[in-house]
Amino acid sequence: MPHRVCATEPHRDLIAYGEILGRQAGQGPIEPKKLIVPMLERFIATDRGFAKARRLLPKGEVAKERP
Repeated sequence: MPHRVCATEPHRDLIAYGEILGRQAGQGPIEPKKLIVPMLERFIATDRGFAKARRLLPKGEVAKERP
């Protein structure tokens, strides 16, 4: 049984998204696990509220990367 990346409905949406994105690029379907990180990176990079809040935090208060 494959490991589920997320809940059933969002998982189905990610599968459909990967199929459509792959088709538009002239490729096969893109697996959900390969879509999640780029989608989150883009979301965070374009979230103005997050960027503003992050700028307002004192330098030492920004979350550090975990190993």
